[in-house]
Amino acid sequence: MPRNCRPVHLPDPFPVPEPAPVTGCDVCAALAEQRAVARSAGDKAAVIDRNVEMRRHPHAWGAKS
Repeated sequence: MPRNCRPVHLPDPFPVPEPAPVTGCDVCAALAEQRAVARSAGDKAAVIDRNVEMRRHPHAWGAKS
């Protein structure tokens, strides 16, 4: 029997802002650059991966640039 329904796309109920790179940190700068390249290539999974790495980077918590 064929399916007569379309996929449902639900918005994220709790959007998390992207982490900002810490000024002067080479690791943060590299991750931000990789994120920008991934975004321009349309690779959303890589953008998310870079955001996770940036959040887990030791001084990404509570950092403001």
